[in-house]
Amino acid sequence: MENFFKHGEIGGKRKTMLECLKSDLYRYEGKTTWKSFIKYYRKNAGFRFLVAYRLVNEKGILKIMGGILWTFRDKQRIQILRETKIGCGLYISHGGPVVVNPSAVIGNNCNLSQFVTIGSNEGRAAVIGDNVYIGPNTCIVEDVNIGDNATIGAGSVVTKDIPSNATAAGNYAKVLNFNNPGRYVENRWACMSGGGGGGAKLLIQYRMPINKCA
Repeated sequence: MENFFKHGEIGGKRKTMLECLKSDLYRYEGKTTWKSFIKYYRKNAGFRFLVAYRLVNEKGILKIMGGILWTFRDKQRIQILRETKIGCGLYISHGGPVVVNPSAVIGNNCNLSQFVTIGSNEGRAAVIGDNVYIGPNTCIVEDVNIGDNATIGAGSVVTKDIPSNATAAGNYAKVLNFNNPGRYVENRWACMSGGGGGGAKLLIQYRMPINKCA
C-alpha cells in the first residue's frame, strides 16, 4: 500500500509536522500506510492523542483541525498539555493513562507505559533522553535526567538521574545493570539526530519548536 505521507510532504512546516506523525505511526506497527493510520486512529487512544497534539501545534487550517480534535480528546486518560516538548516517535502504551508535567522534555522514540507519571512539585520536571522505555506504574519526580537508551522497570519511583544505557528499577530506583540498552523500544524512527541520542538536548539547547523532530 502507498505510503500515507508521500504526497503530503510539500514544504517546510507541513513536512515537519507530517514527519512527526509519520514517526509516531511507525512506532506502533513499523508501517506508515493509510491502512495503518486508519487502524490505529480508530482503535488506539494514544495514537489519536498524538494526531491531535501534532496538529494543534501547527498553524492555519491544520491548527484549526487540531483544535477540534484537541477539544474532544480524552483529557482524563492522557494528561499531556500541548506545550510539552516531545520529540519524534512517541509510543503511548495501551492508550494510557499517563500524566506528564508540561515542563518535561521527552526525546525521540520513547515509550510511555500505562500509569506513568512524569511530574514536579518544585520547578521543572524531567528531561527524558532518546530511546527510553518507561515501564507501567512508574513515577519520575522533579528535575531529573534520564539518559538515552535507558530502561525504567515497572513500579519504579525515580528521584535521581539515570545514566544512558542503564536498566533501573525499584522504589527508589537504582541502576541494576547496563545489559541490552533500549531493548524494549521497537520500531525506532530515524530522526534528525540519527535516532542515536541527543533529541531532548536539541529541543532544550536550540529551543526547537514543537513538531520539530529533533
